[in-house]
Amino acid sequence: MAKKDSKENLKGMKKDELKKKLVDLRESIRVLRFKAEGSKSKNVKEYASIKKQVARVLTEINKKK
Repeated sequence: MAKKDSKENLKGMKKDELKKKLVDLRESIRVLRFKAEGSKSKNVKEYASIKKQVARVLTEINKKK
């Protein structure tokens, strides 16, 4: 259910809000990469889920063009 709610939230967001969310998600990916270099991550699937969220945000931004 949480995934369905997040998709609906993206559709309701404005383009500027989506761009801010995209910047935040990309920053969290960067942080995860550096954490992974130092030690093993406890949540292995977190990186993949954030990349999927980035793709969803980019899709919504492109729809609004």
